[in-house]
Amino acid sequence: MSPDPSTHRRGSVVVVGSANVDLVVDVPRHPGGGETILGGDLRRSPGGKGANQAVAAARAGGADTTFVGALGRDESGELLLASLDGAGVRTDLVGRTAAPTGTALITVSPDGENAIVVAPGANAHVRIGPEQAERIGAAAVILAQLEIPLDVVLAAGAARRPGAVLALNAAPSRDLPDEMWAALDLLVVNEHEARDLAGEATGPAGAGGAAAAPAASTSPADPADAAEHLAATLLARVPAVVVTLGGAGCLVAQRGSAPVRLAAPRVDAVDTTGAGDTFCGVLAAALAGGSTLVDAARTASYAGALAVTRPGAQDAVPTADEVATFAHPEQQP
Repeated sequence: MSPDPSTHRRGSVVVVGSANVDLVVDVPRHPGGGETILGGDLRRSPGGKGANQAVAAARAGGADTTFVGALGRDESGELLLASLDGAGVRTDLVGRTAAPTGTALITVSPDGENAIVVAPGANAHVRIGPEQAERIGAAAVILAQLEIPLDVVLAAGAARRPGAVLALNAAPSRDLPDEMWAALDLLVVNEHEARDLAGEATGPAGAGGAAAAPAASTSPADPADAAEHLAATLLARVPAVVVTLGGAGCLVAQRGSAPVRLAAPRVDAVDTTGAGDTFCGVLAAALAGGSTLVDAARTASYAGALAVTRPGAQDAVPTADEVATFAHPEQQP
């Protein structure tokens, strides 16, 4: 039986994933196909879903956090190592390779929405060796994404101890093999990713066996209603699902429990680039600290909201004290 992500023991977090240098340009709007537009100045900053989530788990979540990834032996790799180390992330298990460090090309519109293209580079060379497996085996929560090879995520899941949680932020969206579904304890997705995976979950490989039309085809128009509809389909294959909805908050769904909708704190968005990663990292840290999944998602929502008020990805991740002050202003002196 898969472990319940709300009842594991306290402990550390291992994030297995990607690290990229972000090249960011502010644009008046995102260009269409074949279109050229003029943007603002180019910004270069540390990013990558895995590295962002590790920084969030350590800095905003306060967890003992290890990052397992791969970097090139280049200036970009040094930039990322410095950012991870500065956030208190353990980087002794980061591999170095001859491939260039991953790079993300990002445009940001005036409302803070972004469009991203990633050149994986060194991220294709992430490996789970004996040392990585040992650290994973000591962790309470293992958090992964899909900017690295799927076999690496599966190897990380196989290395976890009984009772530990394997959480997957299934981004960018892609098909998951049956063995990946079987290994997962917690799935974290946005509505678009949930829609893709719900269609997969109702196909021939789904828990019911018979092919069916994608759940998205009958989803309600309201984002929270649609998320609840999609999550119900995904629960056929994974014990717990969190669907993030941007400014509309998030939905927490677990087998045997009624879904819980959490509203997003109101903020003025500047850049949404690292918001989802901040949410995931803090969610993992809170779970490792003993929070229930609902309470962990609530804390993660506050952290994610703070992140969108600042430009950048790792640079925008708040501290644990900032999250606590934002979430509980009445408790502050």
